[in-house]
Amino acid sequence: MASSKHFAYVLGLVALMITLGAASAPACAQTTASPLATHAERFGGIELASPLPGTNTREAYWGTLVADPFRFLEDVNDPAVASWMRDQADATTRILDKIPGRAALLARLAEIEQSASGVVSQIRQSEGDRWFYLKRDPNDSQFRLVWRQGLAGPEHVIYDPQEPTKLSGKPHAIMDYAPSPDGRTVAYSVQIGGGEIGDLYVVDVDTGVHRIEPIGAIRYAAVSWLDDSSGFFYSRLRPDYAQLPAADRFGDRARHFRSLAASNPAQADRVVFSPSRAPELQFPIYVSGAVAQIPGTRLAALVAYFGVDRRIALYLAELDEVIAGQARWRAVVTQADQVAEVAFAGPWIYLRSNAQAPRFKVLRIPLARPSLANAQVVLAASESVVYELAAAKDALYIAKRDGVLGSLLRVPHAAQVELQPMALPVRGSLSVTADTRRDGAILSLGSWTQVSKPYRLEPKIDAKLNTNANEVTELQLAKRGSFDAPAGISSREVMVPSHDGTLVPLSIIARTDLPRTGQHPTILYGYGAYGSTESPFLSPSVYAWIERGGVYAFAHVRGGGMLGSDWHLAGKMTTKPNTWKDAIAAAQWLIQNGYTTPAKLGIYGGSAGGILVGRAITERPDLFAAAVPAVGVLDAVRMELEPNGAANIPEFGTTQKEEQFYGLLAMSAYHAIRDGERYPATLLVHGVNDIRVRVSNSTKFASRLRQAQAGSAASESPRPVLLRLEYQAGHGQGSTREQARERTVDIFSFLLWQFGEAGFAP
Repeated sequence: MASSKHFAYVLGLVALMITLGAASAPACAQTTASPLATHAERFGGIELASPLPGTNTREAYWGTLVADPFRFLEDVNDPAVASWMRDQADATTRILDKIPGRAALLARLAEIEQSASGVVSQIRQSEGDRWFYLKRDPNDSQFRLVWRQGLAGPEHVIYDPQEPTKLSGKPHAIMDYAPSPDGRTVAYSVQIGGGEIGDLYVVDVDTGVHRIEPIGAIRYAAVSWLDDSSGFFYSRLRPDYAQLPAADRFGDRARHFRSLAASNPAQADRVVFSPSRAPELQFPIYVSGAVAQIPGTRLAALVAYFGVDRRIALYLAELDEVIAGQARWRAVVTQADQVAEVAFAGPWIYLRSNAQAPRFKVLRIPLARPSLANAQVVLAASESVVYELAAAKDALYIAKRDGVLGSLLRVPHAAQVELQPMALPVRGSLSVTADTRRDGAILSLGSWTQVSKPYRLEPKIDAKLNTNANEVTELQLAKRGSFDAPAGISSREVMVPSHDGTLVPLSIIARTDLPRTGQHPTILYGYGAYGSTESPFLSPSVYAWIERGGVYAFAHVRGGGMLGSDWHLAGKMTTKPNTWKDAIAAAQWLIQNGYTTPAKLGIYGGSAGGILVGRAITERPDLFAAAVPAVGVLDAVRMELEPNGAANIPEFGTTQKEEQFYGLLAMSAYHAIRDGERYPATLLVHGVNDIRVRVSNSTKFASRLRQAQAGSAASESPRPVLLRLEYQAGHGQGSTREQARERTVDIFSFLLWQFGEAGFAP
């Protein structure tokens, strides 16, 4: 239950919101009188039109009236709304372009990117020593899908999204891909304009000939091939998804099987799982299922994901029955068992579980006797956070973390459990992938001061000496860069006391020679949702900020996963206020310890991190000069009505339950805005094609923020509230290098302008 202090706070919010509407209006009453009346503000000589005065829309939840004066902005197809949004986007572009230092900053970031290393990701090896990966060289705008015969062989391009981008003017990007086990065929999906929905292609690797017609309605296909490469499982939205109400659009996503060997085209593709087609499992409609063959067996596994809930379920069935669409699923693990990850290798099913293990433990059960009653502990719970499993032919590889530092354990598939610590050339972030068809693993290693690179771990077992001499070597798949490990920057890890005395990890990256004058431009970044963790990384954009004397700080707030599942639960649903209060505590610590001042401190976060940013500035507007919520969740009360809303209920809650409604209301920055308050300058960044967080989160928040500061003492020296809207972008995935660079420079320039940095006042 929420505390009485929490409910008193929420009731204060409710009292404020009721004053926004007419007292006699019934619930859900709406007015349509001049919702887009013009209110002129000028920044840098550019007039910015605001939608004032809004409407009287109110809605009753659990006896509480909640005002929503800018709900009409949710209808982005309304010509008046669409026109206003275009005007906002154009005005913001003109304002940001007038910032004097922007051009030089853009040129410097481009220079750093050109001198950086190429980037490779999603490395896969198939039979015949064929290597596949996504690659983006410094001159590339997007990642290309390439392959080579052996690590020393020449590269061959399978798909380059830059070509259709040039022809159409719309950014194309690869969503995901999977080569067949024999390496002769590859499946990949492509999105356009950042919309995250596109088509699936299957091509012959040697000839480039398409083996099937493209398959539409793909939102991340997650292709999984049969051992013999004759067919694959993939996920697809319902054919009529676009015609469904927004809240239902992504529900009942089906897992299909596609045969490449079927002589009858009508029998080549069939649905093998969806929630509605497996009523015996009693799954909610938003559940998605990853169906795949367990390598080396004639069994299929169904891993059920309950939206964003970390707890999964596992079922097994006969592979032939699954392919025929006649699966009889047998439960191995349910949500109640608190398993977060599963991996198959040899005779074992490996499980990462937080049952009585807040920082996770690893179990294994025999595939021949698949029941938790037969579970054996592989790695017991400890102070380390176990966060990733990867099963290879030779062993299970376990990634764990102490603070921000990752480490790796190898566990051979033997009857007796043996934990073998692996020596790594870089201490910092670690991610590991493996394939049960071959030995070893692929690692990605990096830190706050060193760019992440791919490495290959090859087990070298000397049977005669009974010793293990594993080799970890860097994979030379892209050119090295000048800024891969730049000199003169350092990181610091501290623990910051939050509002309730809880110590919160804070990572600080800055120049080594930076004095503690308290006057440094500082970005405080936070996320705090889904149990996710901000692992150490260094990017050209972060380096561009740091080299000019800026401080970049990452607050590992509750709601994230830095300290395990309890850390996640402490910033979820009704405990969500800890998320932004932890960020506020981090801001205060940076000020008190000589890094910055409120006049030079900006807060930045994206997506669910918009809750952190929005509520930090509405609770403590005095702490920050500027804020940047990017594709942010800002109207939490309406979140579950969005296309991605149902899947997010396990994380944030639903208005259908009273306590969870008050939790949503408390985390909703849009509803926390107070009339007459002076808020930090705010740049709202959003892709109009976003299917995860609707763009109306940003347009509504911006409008309410301007409204609250108009006609009051706050309006005497208004701070800008700008809407940076991109019409060929979505939630961020699929953006070109140029889009990302322009976005970064606009954010940095805006912050430096608001910090009063020399050369950045328009």
